[in-house]
Amino acid sequence: MTAERWHKLSLAEQMGNIGSEVQRAFSLQKRGEEGQKEKSIDRFLELIDLSISDKRWQKRCLEICRIREVLCDYFFAKNSFGNSFENLINYFNAFALKI
Repeated sequence: MTAERWHKLSLAEQMGNIGSEVQRAFSLQKRGEEGQKEKSIDRFLELIDLSISDKRWQKRCLEICRIREVLCDYFFAKNSFGNSFENLINYFNAFALKI
């Protein structure tokens, strides 16, 4: 996905796509497919970074950066924020309802 194409999507569409990739990473983790999980994580981080660079969301940049931080904590660190799969997916599902 190019930045030009990504920036044509609404915030709800962007977050819905990110959420799909996050859910894919969870599923792959559950199945023990580490290599594919890592690719999915790379993808959702790339998409989040594209959303952060979207000038339309400057006022929501803190929220987008925070979800990036929370996801990195969940997948790479000790989940110090204490999130669950359900909580994270519910966050993204709220955007899916707006599409």
